[in-house]
Parts: sequence; structure tokens; C-alpha cells
Amino acid sequence: MSNAGTLYVVATPIGNLEDMTPRAIRILSEVDLIAAEDTRHSGKLLKHFGIEAKTEALHEHNERSQVPRLIDILQAGKSIAFITDAGTPLVSDPGFHLVRSARQAGLAVIPVPGACAAIAALSAAGLPSDRFVFEGFPPAKSAARRAVFEKLREEARTLIFYESPHRILESLQEMTEIFGPGREAVLARELTKQFETVRSGTLTELSEWVNHDPHQQLGEFVILIHGVPRAEREAVDEEAERVLRILLEELPVSQAVALASKITGLKKNKLYDYALSLKAGQ
Repeated sequence: MSNAGTLYVVATPIGNLEDMTPRAIRILSEVDLIAAEDTRHSGKLLKHFGIEAKTEALHEHNERSQVPRLIDILQAGKSIAFITDAGTPLVSDPGFHLVRSARQAGLAVIPVPGACAAIAALSAAGLPSDRFVFEGFPPAKSAARRAVFEKLREEARTLIFYESPHRILESLQEMTEIFGPGREAVLARELTKQFETVRSGTLTELSEWVNHDPHQQLGEFVILIHGVPRAEREAVDEEAERVLRILLEELPVSQAVALASKITGLKKNKLYDYALSLKAGQ
């Protein structure tokens, strides 16, 4: 192996095995060790491509305890590839502690790009893609999940979530309630697999569609939600504008916005966007 002592972060297919890149196959065939989230699951993938490298498990439950030993292996001049069950490692997957520790130790960390469900869904969604926020899986508990949605309710960028089949209905229903029934969204299910579905509509329409079709409640999901339109973000009433203008004459934008939010009860992010537009118009 020409790059001894290197940690490779290797993306694997999220469904369709044809998405496995030639580079990924070569790297996995050449490294001294493959650290895999689930060795049994990844074993099928490796067997399919005739890869016979040694594998060890590295998952969320043992990552912290295993990392020091893996770093020792890398420092001894061996090469390691890290893969997860599907897609790009560290994107709602384990691997953060390994990569961070390797970089802190001065070791080379090389990404081997490939499939990622969030990016694949975004590319086919037809929602604004120049700026987006990846939120991963929402919390499992309803109260915590709703709190996350509340904080993101007025986010201007496209929102991307993952969700499991066990909570897809609850999440869609809560999203409809909090983000608004008419908010544009896209539901991408089982990407690159036999029953791949990418459907757009309002949150109400998507929630009702999934609720009435049990087949759409199975598999792995990516939910994409259109950010708050600019017109809605800039909807500040005359009194709030008057307060904000007065405060901006005496205070920096962040302080003026914080105080205006307390006075008017409006959200800081809405006032902040409006304050920037006022400053720009001066």
C-alpha cells in the first residue's frame, strides 16, 4: 500500500450496488483493515465485490473504546478504511471520534466520496439547493422533536431530515402543525432501491398520502422542507419596524434585534433579516 498510515473514509452505496465507485473498491481491497459499523452487513457488500480485507466492528457503542487502538494501528504504518452500513460515514453515522482523533494525531484522513442520501434527495427534490440545513434524525421523543421543529420554523434555508419508518407518520404530522400545512416539502423514500419514491407536495398532502398508504410507511426516508419564503420573513408590522429603526440608530444590529424582539414579541431571526434589509437601504 503506497499510503501507509492513512485513514480512508469510504462512502458505500445506499441501495444500488452500481453506485460503488471503482476507487472505493480499490481502496477497500488494498487497506490493512476495514473498520465497519456492522461487519455482518458490510460483509455482504465486500463479498459482492470480492474484497477480502480484514474487518472489525466500529459503531456508536464501542467507538470511543476502540479508537485509541485504531490510532495505534495507523501510527504503526498500517492503513485503515472506515465504512458504515450505507452512504457517507459521519453523516448521521458513527466515525466522528475516529476521524477527529486521527487528525489530532497528525495522521492523514482521506475521503473517498460516494453516495449520500441527503444530497441525493436534494438533487432530485426541486427545492432551493443553494443553501440548505441538514438536521439528520429528529429526536425520538415527541416533546424534544417538536422543540427542534419550533426552533427551525422560520429557517430560510431548505431543511433536510432523515426519519425512520417507526416515526415517519408522527414526524410528518408534527411538521405539518409546526411548519404550516401549506409549506412545500418533498418526501424521498428508499433512494436508489427498487421502490424508490420521490414525491413533492405540501406537508398536509404528504402526511395524508403516507397515512393512507401503508406501503409508503416502509423503508428509509429523507424529508426536505422549503425554507420560509422571503416575503414571510420580511412581514414585519409598522410598529415593529418603528421600534427597530429607533434601536438601530443607537445600537449594533444584534443588540437592536434582541431588544426589539423583547419589545415586540417577534422572532429574532425575522427581525434580524429585516434589520439587515433596513441597514442595506440606508
